[in-house]
Amino acid sequence: MRIHRQILVLLLSIMFSGQLLAQQGNARGPMIESPYDIQSLWHKPFAEQGYAFGGNSGVWAESADRIIIAQRGETVLPYPIPDSYLGFAGDMGLNVLRDTTRRVWNNCLYTLNANGEVSDLWDQWDYLCEGSEGPGPHRVRISPYDPDKKIWLVNETFHQIYVFSNDGQELLATYGEKGVSGSDGTHFGRPQDVAFLEDGRILVADGLDNHRVMIMDNDMNYLGEFGGFGEGPGQFNTIHAIGLGPDGRIFVLDRSGGRVNVFRTTDDPAMVEFERAIGELTLPLDIIVNDDDFWITDLGPLRFVNYDFAGNIKNTWLVPRELPDGYIEVHTFSVDPDGNMYGGDNQYGRTQKFVPKPGASADLLIEPPWTAN
Repeated sequence: MRIHRQILVLLLSIMFSGQLLAQQGNARGPMIESPYDIQSLWHKPFAEQGYAFGGNSGVWAESADRIIIAQRGETVLPYPIPDSYLGFAGDMGLNVLRDTTRRVWNNCLYTLNANGEVSDLWDQWDYLCEGSEGPGPHRVRISPYDPDKKIWLVNETFHQIYVFSNDGQELLATYGEKGVSGSDGTHFGRPQDVAFLEDGRILVADGLDNHRVMIMDNDMNYLGEFGGFGEGPGQFNTIHAIGLGPDGRIFVLDRSGGRVNVFRTTDDPAMVEFERAIGELTLPLDIIVNDDDFWITDLGPLRFVNYDFAGNIKNTWLVPRELPDGYIEVHTFSVDPDGNMYGGDNQYGRTQKFVPKPGASADLLIEPPWTAN
C-alpha cells in the first residue's frame, strides 16, 4: 500500500509539474511573484467620444510627474459604447495592433503626470504619422547626457527619426527620407530604437529590414555599423530594442532570433566587438540595463526576465493577461527616478503604472537605465 501511495504521489506530482510548465511556456529560471502592484486604470482617457487609445508603443519616464507617451494613433470604438466601458479599447475586445481599420492618426505624442492625466498634448505633430499604412511610431527616448533633454521619436513605417525640443514645441531635426527604405549611411529600413553613448555617439537599431546597428556621431553622421542578417555570432533576425551598460557593453534584442546579443565598444569609434549571445527567448520586446544585470520583456508567455551579464537567469515573473489590469504585450517599459515602472500596452491599448510593493526587495526591482557617472 505504501508503494502504491508513493506511485500515486509521484504521478500527481508529474501531472502538476506538466500543468505548471504548460502555463509557464518558455519561461525559465527562478519564478517569483511580481514585486509590483499595478495602479488599476491609472492612464486616464482623454480622447473625444467614440475614440480610445491606440497602441502605446513608446514610453519614457523622464520623472515621476512627466511620462512621455508615443502611441500609434487612436482607435475608433464600435457603437454603442456600454455603460461598463473602462476607457481602453481592449476592454471592448479590440486588439489595437491587429484591427488596423479602426486606427486614426490622432494624438500620437503627449505627456502624462503622476496621476495618469494628460499634461501636454502635442497633436501638432500628428501629421508626421498621417498616411501611414503601418504601425508608425515605435520608440521614444531621451539621452541622459544631453543637457537639453531633447526627445527622440523613431517612426518605423516612414523610416525616419525625429528630434523635438524637450517642451515638444519644436521639431529640431529629421533623419531618414520619408517612405524610402535604404541601407546606406543616411537611410533606414524600419528603424526600431536609438541609444546614446557617453562620448556623444548615437546608436540606431535599424532593425526590421537591415538587421544592423548604425554607429553615428553626435551630429548623426555615419561612422560604421555592426550586425547583419543571420544566426551567427553577432547577427540578427530583426532588432527590436537596444540598451547600454557599464564597461562599454551594448545589449541588442534579436526579436525573431530569440536572444540578446552583447557587444563592447573599442578604441575605434566605428567598431565594436561581439561578446556573447544570451537567452533562449521567444519574442523579446524591450530592455533596461542596470549596474550588473538587465531586464527584458518577452512573449510566450508574457513575462519580465532578469539576466546577469554572464547570461544566467536571476528571476522571472509572469504578466497576467486578464483584465482589467492585464496585458497582451508589454511592448516597452520605463522606470522613473522614484522607482515606479510604466509599461506600454501595444495591443489592449494603454500604459499602466507599476508601483513597488511595500517591503519588496531592492534586488527584485528594476532600476532606471544605467548611465555613466
